[in-house]
Amino acid sequence: MKPKLSVIFITYNHEKYVERALKSVLDQITDFEYEVVVGEDCSTDRTREIINRVVDAYPDKNVRLLYRDKNLGRPTLNVYETTMACRGEYLAYLEGDDYWTDMHKLQKQVDFLEKNPGYIACTHSCVMVDENSGEIKEPELLEAGKLYDWSGRFTYEDFKYSKKWPGHYASLVSRNIYPEGRYDYTILYRAHDFVDDAIILLFLLIQGDIYRMDETMSVWRYVRKKGGANWNSIAMKRDIIRDDCYLSQTMTKWLKQYTKISEYGVQRAKKDFETALKMYLKAPDRENKKFLTDMYEYNIKEVVCPGRKTSLFIYSVKCIFDKLFNMKKA
Repeated sequence: MKPKLSVIFITYNHEKYVERALKSVLDQITDFEYEVVVGEDCSTDRTREIINRVVDAYPDKNVRLLYRDKNLGRPTLNVYETTMACRGEYLAYLEGDDYWTDMHKLQKQVDFLEKNPGYIACTHSCVMVDENSGEIKEPELLEAGKLYDWSGRFTYEDFKYSKKWPGHYASLVSRNIYPEGRYDYTILYRAHDFVDDAIILLFLLIQGDIYRMDETMSVWRYVRKKGGANWNSIAMKRDIIRDDCYLSQTMTKWLKQYTKISEYGVQRAKKDFETALKMYLKAPDRENKKFLTDMYEYNIKEVVCPGRKTSLFIYSVKCIFDKLFNMKKA
């Protein structure tokens, strides 16, 4: 018998946090069967040992352990493969350093989706904590949480224009859209090595709306420090602006296979090219030249000016003069 819901539990080197995270899943109280699919990406610490101990303490729970023989090299590939192994009608998401705070979380969200077939998913509020589980109160750190400031219905149009997201990864419960094979979902790991939540939200929102509950039922562990192994720490060493441009370009390419690119998509493609041009003019090195060329070859030639004769030089000069004109006009 297939479970009603599958929990996608992703973990790698989470020995300090994984017990609390996994117990918050296994302690869920529901009137339906659910499975926990653990995607453990060949951790180098005691994560796997701790998972085994916790699972042994819950013999009545349906846990499937996907232990990788070697690290997949891309956390998003771990998410994809774990997701594809799920059998539930609904999906819930949790990483091994976050945790749920309400034992009825899954029941509440599935009940909502059962009663509201017009929604493809629902989320809820969360609390931000630091690496020692202390609630974050510093205003500058809480700024990151404002990305999820929302209440009620969230649409694809909101995703494009509001600069908000409907909920944190650990708050999401969605219908399982993947067995239908409506789209090529491998973009989940091909688009980026670390970022998967933006892609998952895209998958869902082009197929339906998401409802954001005001109730707080999960914890987001937000750690941003030099040498940290989590994404927010790793991002400190990466060029996030460049990353975002390439991610947006890949998402646009994916969307273009299935639908007409919206005016928003056109303007975003143009803006990302202008970002690349600005970076190149500031530092005309080989890396920035490649970035500029990549943004031109697709964003401009395929999205902004499809079928029109132009060149990287001519279009760049036009952008520079347009910028100067607008500055003078202002």
